[in-house]
Amino acid sequence: MTHKIAFQGEPGAYSHEACRNARPDMEALPCRTFEDAISAVSTGAAELAMLPVENSTYGRVADIHSLLPQSGLHIIEEAFVRVHINLLALPGTKLADVKSAMSHTVLLGQCRKFLEEHGIHRVTGADTAGSAKQVALAGDPTMGALASELAGDIYGLDVLARHIEDQGNNTTRFLIMSRTADTSRRGKHGMITSFVFQVRNIPAALYKAMGGFATNGVNMTKLESYMVGGSFTATQFYADIEGHPDDPNVKLALDELDYFTDMLEILGVYPADPGRY
Repeated sequence: MTHKIAFQGEPGAYSHEACRNARPDMEALPCRTFEDAISAVSTGAAELAMLPVENSTYGRVADIHSLLPQSGLHIIEEAFVRVHINLLALPGTKLADVKSAMSHTVLLGQCRKFLEEHGIHRVTGADTAGSAKQVALAGDPTMGALASELAGDIYGLDVLARHIEDQGNNTTRFLIMSRTADTSRRGKHGMITSFVFQVRNIPAALYKAMGGFATNGVNMTKLESYMVGGSFTATQFYADIEGHPDDPNVKLALDELDYFTDMLEILGVYPADPGRY
């Protein structure tokens, strides 16, 4: 099997940075879409995939939670990347020369104060690293890009301003996916179990399903709902809990959950990253 880790985006994307931080010994494989990154692992083109799931400023990453159960892959690790946003431009450009900045719409919104202060017009690009690549190819000194320093290194751009994000704690959480599950106990900060479920169509089913976690002292750190199959009445839930399925209290809670659900699927059992605390 090839020693590669797949990610969505152009080289220099924040997902690329996450790959370098978590797996510096692996070759990062850029993919056009999240589905392509998942497919790369499924087909053996890559050993792992690095997928963003949520950002502390923006919220959850669209479509990811609906893709995970269908992927056939397993979560084996989580990673947190501090998103430092930088203004990049052609070599020799001064900050005063930049009249517009291109980036993904999310990053543009996260640097609103800096852009307004310097009178820089916002231009929406497909993604962060792709915007840096486009600025490098365009050769226009009045246009900058908002991206990582890694993107600047890759595309030969200067960093005109570092860490210009509005929020000082802007962080993205990633999940590392593999074709093979690993439920062994590991890490120094406890274990996380992620799963999806659909409750039975009975009154107060979700309330009853959640009761087992409260009575057994299991901490649920995440619970999100989303529609499935295009139906307003078919709802699937994604959850993260602290603990391992073999822990007695977690086992009891999951058994009670299973009683009130039509479907329960564990997506991964993995060590808690210190970045979450």
